[in-house]
Amino acid sequence: FKKIIIFAIPLMLSSILQLLFNAADLVVVGQFAGSNSLAAVGSTNALINLLVNLFVGMSMGASVVMGRSIGARRYDDAHKALHTAMFIAFAGGIIMIFVGYFASSPMLKLMGTPEDVINLAVLYMQIYFLGMPGLMAYNFGAAILRSAGDTKRPLYFLTIAGIVNVILNLILVIGFHMGVAGVAIATCASQYISGSFVVAALIKSEGYMQ
Repeated sequence: FKKIIIFAIPLMLSSILQLLFNAADLVVVGQFAGSNSLAAVGSTNALINLLVNLFVGMSMGASVVMGRSIGARRYDDAHKALHTAMFIAFAGGIIMIFVGYFASSPMLKLMGTPEDVINLAVLYMQIYFLGMPGLMAYNFGAAILRSAGDTKRPLYFLTIAGIVNVILNLILVIGFHMGVAGVAIATCASQYISGSFVVAALIKSEGYMQ
């Protein structure tokens, strides 16, 4: 029971941290960019949470395949599963950039986003989707690491990215007065940072994890 709890806590904290990225954007724009910016970012919250949970769920499938292969000592299968998962992550991330660019406006309209903030909300979503390759790389790469029993490093990587997100939010919104675009760029950058850390950890691994 103790080992299960120790393994699970970093996993739970990682999921919470990812959802807090959007919350950090809300706090900063609410304090320094005005009510319209706050409403615009807030209107994307449900959609962002849906996407994050969707990709976390997809990555869990990759971790199951990896875990079964590792447990059965089929290391060649584990190696293939790792590369397949990361290919899906990068290819899916690139596809989602285009989905975000063209589908953000229709999706937000279907959700009933007010007309006076929809342009800002679309701008936030389009920039946010530019970070999808980083988000996908983190989720799938972190799932691979967790399948091998490493839950701590993905949490550390995400914590660093979260701190960078907050700092960039403040710099871009307060210092450069970029409003909604500023918090979106900060979140996008933090996603690539967390994704890069995970990919680097996998590259430096040995054996079937490389």
